[in-house]
This record gives sequence, structure tokens and C-alpha cells, in this order.
Amino acid sequence: QNLWIYTADCMPIFFADKYQRRIAAIRCGRKGLEKNIITNAIKSFEIMGSSRKDILVSIGPSISGDKYTLDKEAIKNLFCENNGSLSNKVNENINTLNNFESIPFDIKNYAYQQLIMENVDPSNIEISNKCTYSLPNEFHSWRRSKNDKRQWSVICTSI
Repeated sequence: QNLWIYTADCMPIFFADKYQRRIAAIRCGRKGLEKNIITNAIKSFEIMGSSRKDILVSIGPSISGDKYTLDKEAIKNLFCENNGSLSNKVNENINTLNNFESIPFDIKNYAYQQLIMENVDPSNIEISNKCTYSLPNEFHSWRRSKNDKRQWSVICTSI
């Protein structure tokens, strides 16, 4: 089995159960974070019989926090949907909202915090440090070039 994800600045996130040969792939940006798509993926694995301690997660290249900003309304929506804050850094940034129209937002860190809140073992989480916006020779970025070009990411089960 193999699953493919088509992304630009959003995160391709891959899940695998170490023992069940079960995989999943999601495309996740700010709206996916708001809708708890990561939590729902973990719950789907559990429903199928996987244990959270056996789930491996890989977050692929996406836009980095210093290249992605959210306005006040988007930040409020994100934290309303998720019933509070997920990291001290984001809390610090929210306190600056009165002074700025928008703030930098690290979607990879937010996704990591959601995974930790879902009791995924931190040693089972791998996060790419590559930024789709900052590396034009490696990745497409809608925010950088405003075109429809994307990159494919894939996860496969072994035989």
C-alpha cells in the first residue's frame, strides 16, 4: 500500500503503526489544525486497533514559522477551536496581538504540540526542518509564487 499527498505550504503528515502495517497520510495547514485533523487521525488508528505508543509520525516540508503569519482573527479561531493554548511561544505571540496586525506562526510546532497532547511518544515523531517558502529550488510555495505548482510526498508499507 502507498499513499500520496499533494502539498505546497501545508504539512504532509504521515502516520504508521510499527506493528500493524497500517498507514495514513493527511494534508494539514492552519484549517486542518483548527479542525483537529491530527487528533482525528490518531483516533482512527485506535479504532482500528493500534496503540498510540506504536504510532510513528513524520511531518514533511512545509512553510516555516518565520515565513507564515496569522492575523488576529485566525489566531483567535485556532485557539477557540482547540480550547486553549498549546505552547508558551504561541502564548507570548498572542500577547503581542494588540501591537501588531499579524504574528509569525509555526504550524509544525503547533502540530507537534497536538501530537504530544495526544500522547504520541516524542521519540516517534520526526519533523522536517525544510521550508517550502525559503527553498525555491527544492519546493513549490503558493505564498512565494502564487501558482498552482505543488510537490508530492509518499508513504509506503513494506512487504
